[in-house]
Amino acid sequence: MRRIVVGVSGGRGSAGAVRRALREAGGGAVELVLVHAWRPPGGERSFRRHPDARGLAEVREAAAGRLDEALRSALAGAGPGTAVRGALVRGRPRRVLVAVTDRGADLLVVGAGRGLLRRGLRRSVTAHCLRHAGCPVLTVPGP
Repeated sequence: MRRIVVGVSGGRGSAGAVRRALREAGGGAVELVLVHAWRPPGGERSFRRHPDARGLAEVREAAAGRLDEALRSALAGAGPGTAVRGALVRGRPRRVLVAVTDRGADLLVVGAGRGLLRRGLRRSVTAHCLRHAGCPVLTVPGP
């Protein structure tokens, strides 16, 4: 069974990526895996220095809610041969997406709609996936 992995963040760019992944699936025998990566407030290093179990639980719960929303959207548009599942993974989005797409036959679909200012401040998940993924990567422009 072919597998399409979609990076979802809850933003408009990831909604477009889910729609495009559903078109790529085309109702065939495909497993659509929606992946949402999340991190503790302030990042892992900060969390190790100042653990906050309640804050961690809140961030994880919010991430789970965004993933559930994306799953509902995908299930509503999925064809009869498309299996849809979600994966909530703790880690940096760019590293998580590359690690999850471990098969060359996978297709990774990511949204690519970040503005110039934010792109300058933070390394692009899309660019990292294009450089490091061991499978084809389909980037979907943001709205």
